[in-house]
Amino acid sequence: MSDTHTYSSDVAFTPAVKAIQSRKGSRDAYASVEERGGWRTEIDENLAGFLAETNSFFFATASADGQPYIQHRGGPKGFVKILDKNTIAFADYSGNRQYITQGNLSENPKAHIFVMDYAHRRRVKIWGEARVVEDDPALTKSLMPQGYKARPEQVILFKISAWDTNCPQHIPQKFDAADVAQALAVRDARIAELEAELAALQGQPASARP
Repeated sequence: MSDTHTYSSDVAFTPAVKAIQSRKGSRDAYASVEERGGWRTEIDENLAGFLAETNSFFFATASADGQPYIQHRGGPKGFVKILDKNTIAFADYSGNRQYITQGNLSENPKAHIFVMDYAHRRRVKIWGEARVVEDDPALTKSLMPQGYKARPEQVILFKISAWDTNCPQHIPQKFDAADVAQALAVRDARIAELEAELAALQGQPASARP
C-alpha cells in the first residue's frame, strides 16, 4: 500500500474505508472535510494545551505482518513534550521488559496515539511514525519529569502525520483521584472556615450579632 496521501486524513481513510463510507452513507460528509484539506497535521495551541494536561494515553504499534499491539503510557502532567510543530516525545520508562512496542517499531514505524480526557469527555487521535532513541542521555534527561520516581530507559520520538478529535458521545465522565482529593480538600477547608465563623457568632451576645 502506498504511503502517498492526497489528503492528511487518507492515513486512516484508505480506499477500503472510503468504500464502506460510501456504502453506509457517510462518504459525502468526509469528502467535504477532505476538500478543506483533511485533518490537521501540525501542533496548534489547542493540541499543545491538551497534551500539557495529559497524564495518560494509549500507544499503538503493529508488527511487520500487521499484528497490532496497544500499550499504556503515563506520567505526571506535561510528561509529553513538544519538540517542534510536528514532533512530540516522551521518556520511555523501564517496565516489564517485553519490548513489544520497540520490536514493532524496529520493523514498522507506523504508530498511533489515542488520548482520553475523561473529566472533560474529550479524545484526540494522532497518527504518525515513531522511533526509539536509546543512545542520547541528554535528550532522555531533558524529557524526564523532574522529581518523578521512574527509571527512564530510552526515548520515543513521534512524528505526526495527522490528528483529529472525536465528539464526546458515549465517553463516561471520570475524574483522577488526585483531582477529586484536591476538590474535597478545598471543600473541607471552606466548611471548616464556615464552622469557625458560626462558632464565633454563636459565642457573641445577641446584640453584637449582625
